[in-house]
Amino acid sequence: MPEDRGDGRIDLLQESRFWIRIFKEHALFIRLGLPCDRADLINEAQSLFDELSALEDVLMARRNLDSRLIQEIAAVVSDLIEFKARVLRMQLQCDMYANLFPLLIDHIRREAVRFLEVLRTGSLWQPGSYLLTELIETLVFWLRIMREHIDFIRQLLDPSERDLIRVLEGIRIRFDDALETARDLQSMSDPRPDYFNRALRFAEEIEPLVRELRDLKAQAFEMLLQCRILSAVPSPLLLDHVRREADKFLEDLRTVRQQLRGFGRQS
Repeated sequence: MPEDRGDGRIDLLQESRFWIRIFKEHALFIRLGLPCDRADLINEAQSLFDELSALEDVLMARRNLDSRLIQEIAAVVSDLIEFKARVLRMQLQCDMYANLFPLLIDHIRREAVRFLEVLRTGSLWQPGSYLLTELIETLVFWLRIMREHIDFIRQLLDPSERDLIRVLEGIRIRFDDALETARDLQSMSDPRPDYFNRALRFAEEIEPLVRELRDLKAQAFEMLLQCRILSAVPSPLLLDHVRREADKFLEDLRTVRQQLRGFGRQS
């Protein structure tokens, strides 16, 4: 039988520091994309930004989390999720036209929902669930996030940036393939095999692809700062934001790979 596979418990303070910064920036990006005649929503986005900024300062000054602070984090993130869902619902119903892709709002809503569950359990995966499926689900989550990053960046580039667009379209095809493979493997894990070497191989194979995308994001960020890219990117912070998320995927990927070794069988 496979060896002990761990419970996925993490440094919740570090996890919270990372995601609260990300969510603070989400509030900023939403505010920047809202129509100017929706002062109510703009003010709400600014209020969430201020709350998340203050919470980030608290987290940076703390050495550990207590139950009261965890509850405060959960409350603020829950408010943010509700706000994102409301903005998305208004877009889907054509009650508001904003300079925000509806898929982008859904994308950042999914990230917040996932973090809230991690905050609740203190683990990257659900305690008591079948671990193999949870591990592969983590890869599905992140691969979808990365693929959508490519789509968002691609849509924000000026049409004259043909070389960069071709590079992005090429790497998107590879992420499409990786995401579909991950979904296949997730489905195959339903019978709960004791060993699944293919899943470990997959986790090893996608790391260079994620690193390539991370480096491309970092390069695009630097080029934007140097005014060497034509785009409709609202702030260079957006490219640094998605680069940090790629680094987070690589961090989680190392944890997933380590756990998947427990499902490896020596021939």
